[in-house]
Amino acid sequence: MAASKFQLPSSLPIIELESRVLLPSSSAVISVSDRKGVRLVERHLSEKDWYAGIVPRDSVTEPEEELHSFGTTALVKEVSQPQTRPVLAYTLLVVGVCRFRIKELSRVYPYTVAMVTHLDSLDPEAMSSTSTKSLLQGLREAAEEMVSLLGLQNPTIKRLQMLLKQIPDHLLPDLLSSIVKGSFAEKLKVLKAVDMSDRIKATHPLVNRQLETLKLLQKAADTTMAAHPPRKPVKVKLLEELKDSEGISSDDISDLGHKIKTCGLPAHALAAANKEFKRLKVMPPSLPEYALSRNYLEYLTDLPWSRSTEDTLNIGQAKTDLEADHFGLDKAKRRILEFLAVRILKKDLKGPILCFVGAPGVGKTSIGKSVAKIMGRKFIRVSLGGVSDQSEIRGHRRTYVGSMAGRIIQGLKTVDVNNPVFLLDEVDKMTRGIHGDPAGALLEVLDPEQNNSFVDHYLGIPFDLSKVLFIATANTMVTIPPALLDRMEVIEVPGYAQEEKLEIAKHHLIPKQLAQHGLSADHLVITDGAVNTIISGYTREAGVRALERKLSALCRSAAVKVTEAEVGSVLPIVADGTFVEEVLGPQKYFQNNSEHMSRPGVAIGLAWTTFGGDIMFIEAVKMAGEGKLVLTGQLGDVMKESAQIALNWIRANASKFGIECGNLDKTDIHIHFPEGAVSKDGPSAGVTIVTVLASLFSDTCVTEDVAMTGEVTLRGVVLPVGGIKEKVLAAHRAGIRHVLLPKKNKKDLYELSQDITKQMIFTFVDRIEDVLAVVFKGTLKLTSML
Repeated sequence: MAASKFQLPSSLPIIELESRVLLPSSSAVISVSDRKGVRLVERHLSEKDWYAGIVPRDSVTEPEEELHSFGTTALVKEVSQPQTRPVLAYTLLVVGVCRFRIKELSRVYPYTVAMVTHLDSLDPEAMSSTSTKSLLQGLREAAEEMVSLLGLQNPTIKRLQMLLKQIPDHLLPDLLSSIVKGSFAEKLKVLKAVDMSDRIKATHPLVNRQLETLKLLQKAADTTMAAHPPRKPVKVKLLEELKDSEGISSDDISDLGHKIKTCGLPAHALAAANKEFKRLKVMPPSLPEYALSRNYLEYLTDLPWSRSTEDTLNIGQAKTDLEADHFGLDKAKRRILEFLAVRILKKDLKGPILCFVGAPGVGKTSIGKSVAKIMGRKFIRVSLGGVSDQSEIRGHRRTYVGSMAGRIIQGLKTVDVNNPVFLLDEVDKMTRGIHGDPAGALLEVLDPEQNNSFVDHYLGIPFDLSKVLFIATANTMVTIPPALLDRMEVIEVPGYAQEEKLEIAKHHLIPKQLAQHGLSADHLVITDGAVNTIISGYTREAGVRALERKLSALCRSAAVKVTEAEVGSVLPIVADGTFVEEVLGPQKYFQNNSEHMSRPGVAIGLAWTTFGGDIMFIEAVKMAGEGKLVLTGQLGDVMKESAQIALNWIRANASKFGIECGNLDKTDIHIHFPEGAVSKDGPSAGVTIVTVLASLFSDTCVTEDVAMTGEVTLRGVVLPVGGIKEKVLAAHRAGIRHVLLPKKNKKDLYELSQDITKQMIFTFVDRIEDVLAVVFKGTLKLTSML
């Protein structure tokens, strides 16, 4: 069917066909369930027959954003009613017309439309050449022999035989390629063969292979009939349906045996494969174990036992790439450079297993991608959040129905190399379940002394993981089992200060969002003031995910204005503070603490959370009662004890400040920690609670620009706490520039950048009296009591 016989459109809507190739002169039933494809079908529902461009895509090896330049112009004959479960999908009956090559994409939304060049125009001189005629004759003879082996009793075979006699020469290669078994790559090669001789050469091996298979089946059938003459005629059935070019072919044991010998299995794996292969050869195909054994051998031979990529290590280039891809994160980048430097000097370095711990959105996963890019290795990410079954790591034993390998082996099979950068995401969110502890299964994976012989239950034989570079990420170390934590080198990734977020937005987030929304600097300019307004007034986070979402909202709003405006009239749109408020609404967060601190009994505490640091306005009131201490805000046992210690310290030192302790027995005290829906615990609120109670009893307000953290003992000693960097950054984000810290935490400030420390005032204390002297500026007088 030549393109010259039809007036075909030069612009075609594109439908991607996963793992299949539609050839001209063939028909197929395809399912369309992706978002763009569904929009395309719904746009043409009212049309009877319409043209579409069918472009093949290998869903296993090719990313979704890549589009083949070759495809098939197809006539859509029928569209079935949509199926809504589990996803919305349409079923189409399409008939291939001719090949095309994509010149350019004219539209990608709401569905893809491409300008194409049709390729199947006939060349009389090429078709009449001696070489082409000879190739066609050989192909036609092979096809006729193949059909003769199928038997003429089947009406379908008779129709096929007649079709081969009548079909024009230029349509023969496409027809044969569509009805014989072939891989995706082989049929894609036929599709790309524009020249007739190349097309015949691509089709001939497929037909010959099918012919040899039929001969082997016929020979086996003859041997069986000779040994055991049947009472009734035996019909040899092919597993492939001629009507479906993607059907299942007959088992080719010799090919599997050859694959076992040539896939590079190590000695122990080769011995196990040969043993299983001997069982398979004597096993009747009708047994259920036959398919299980066959699948196991194919899985075993597909694994990258000896395939690896070569590292490209250049410490200077690595440093440049890290600086370009990541702003801040000095500690993490320094440790990566150290690892790469040692790797250059010692090629067979074992370990270490790096674990990046930090709040969401601070760049832990992107660091892993950068390491893979720098080393020239493939990258695979596996999320372990919510995993509660050790079989997810070790795999299922083959005795179970539906057994499969664990996520580690599956990941290596996906990337097809044995030395990728393997990111284990969210290792802190694994939980122990009724099927074992996945964290315990990870111990062998992440131990450099053991993982060279990791045994997946599905494989049943050791696999060497020592060449894999494992990187883990977590939000907190609290929920990681100590044994697993001991096998990893923890690198804390702190949150960003406002200045750092501004630089990240300017150099990374804004260009990324502009590109994703089809905008450029000629359409939208986001000022530094607008970014600072979003950071301080609309987000309260350690990372930059919320900031990126807000910038995305600005781009969407600008996209509407750009499409509505006349070219050159109002462009570029300048996003300033007014534009931010127009799009995002009223400001959500304010840095003015005077409203909270205008009354006694309130102080600002610093807390560490899995999302970074945060500030808390701890409040207290007193009332007539029976001397009860009421605590609210979902507090854990440690914080409840801290509150009791703080109150008892006030009572013990009441005489020093002129407090009448007898009145405390007739007074109830209520201490509240805001955000009651969030559970709170940990030894870091004692100093703040003492300050709150001192403010309450003295009827004196605490200085509004001071935040504090630290634990206190009954003797008034201030103890050191953790999470100092995150807490200081939280105070900085909230506009607080004076922070009280335990004296022994002074060493933790070296992790902060100098830009932050220059803007902050730090007061180090080792006694609670020093705290009270600072927060009340020496004016504390606890004499007007109760």
